[in-house]
Amino acid sequence: MDNNKKEILEELEKHNGIVSSACKSIGLPRSTYYSWLNSDPEFKSQVDDIQEVAIDFVESKLMEKIRGVTVLAKEGTDGDEDLTYSLPPSDTAIIFYLKTKGKKRGYIERMEVDNLTPIQVMNVDPFTNSDDTTGNDSPSQNIIAP
Repeated sequence: MDNNKKEILEELEKHNGIVSSACKSIGLPRSTYYSWLNSDPEFKSQVDDIQEVAIDFVESKLMEKIRGVTVLAKEGTDGDEDLTYSLPPSDTAIIFYLKTKGKKRGYIERMEVDNLTPIQVMNVDPFTNSDDTTGNDSPSQNIIAP
């Protein structure tokens, strides 16, 4: 792997997998980055690993928000003593986690359709109770399959 690819991989690690920031920091066009990504399997594998580490980092921050956290800030700018403060658990973080990871337990807002079950559609004239296309007294039935 050439030095330019190694350099962008290092920058991706520094910038938590954010492509535009990494490319900008070394003056590499994003089009070059994406060309390498699509043409070099080894490069793509290393980028994928960096992306996974970035996702792990963000998930750890989400869990901190869910649990709540006590933060110790080192000595203030005016020479005061260390500052400790607590952040309570975040309802928003909890809801987000349950909507994404708790679907199997029913934490969803909408019904998900699998498009595998055929549905039956009936064409009925609501005023005459007859088929609106044939004029028959019984409604026609159409089966729509995925």
